[in-house]
Amino acid sequence: MKALRTPDERFANLPDFPFAPHYADVNDTDGGTLRMHYVDEGPHDANPVLLLHGEPSWSFLYRKMIPILVSAGHRVIAPDLIGFGRSDKPTEFSDYSYARHVAWTSELIFDVLDLHDVTFFGQDWGGLVGLRLVAAQPDRFDRVVVGNTGLPRGDGKISDAFLAWQKFSKETPKFDVGALVNGGSLQQLSPGEVAAYDAPFPDDTYKAGARIFPSFVPVDESYPEVAENRAAWEVLRAFNKPWLCTFSDKDPITKGGDGVFLREVPGTKGQSHVTIADAGHFLQENKGEELARTIVQFIEQTQ
Repeated sequence: MKALRTPDERFANLPDFPFAPHYADVNDTDGGTLRMHYVDEGPHDANPVLLLHGEPSWSFLYRKMIPILVSAGHRVIAPDLIGFGRSDKPTEFSDYSYARHVAWTSELIFDVLDLHDVTFFGQDWGGLVGLRLVAAQPDRFDRVVVGNTGLPRGDGKISDAFLAWQKFSKETPKFDVGALVNGGSLQQLSPGEVAAYDAPFPDDTYKAGARIFPSFVPVDESYPEVAENRAAWEVLRAFNKPWLCTFSDKDPITKGGDGVFLREVPGTKGQSHVTIADAGHFLQENKGEELARTIVQFIEQTQ
């Protein structure tokens, strides 16, 4: 598998992102290895908070949240999915699949870092990948928080906004990642912040993973991983540990997506679910501090 590695100088002087990089090698499932990046802040003997980003962002998305979580005494792990951020970027569409993303992230979280007593937060693809990890090894997780995400099983209504995004991401001649994240945030990002989202991708050859990712969302029963997601749901329907929904109020892509969790996951019962007001798809950008404080309070209330 041929992969590109973004030069380190692309990540110099990122605004409000002083965190040291950490790396681990994971099996590329094709006879080689890929280098995967993760942020690792806070005391290593503290129970970890795992933050997984989605499409087409990277761990920079969590820069407003990490200091608040660390200040509350938590260890914070924020990986970059393969194809994003400081992680290696296979160059062909065919190098990527939903199953491979689950395998790569699972190896980092379970085998390399061997995390236990985890509080998980996932948004966008961070939920589609991360909830598979929760279902695979639920004993490692103490609680779950989800915002603007889901675990589709090929039988639900998919928004027109998402279908348009799926088509655009694969076909558009120009795929400007920074502009796309800016467009999914209600408030205008600064030029430095837009540049930080562009930083992982010096040119279009680095963007295969970002372009193909939306095509893996199981919008009907013909998609790969439908059976695996349905099997994961069987586990989540028995997940009694605390589960909090923190969806935003102005995301056309995932609006109403909290309903399936509230109906089917027993751990959601009796929790103080919140709607993050005045936030778009990337609620970490618009209300990252509020979201982090909500997670801190949730941990305190459910220990």
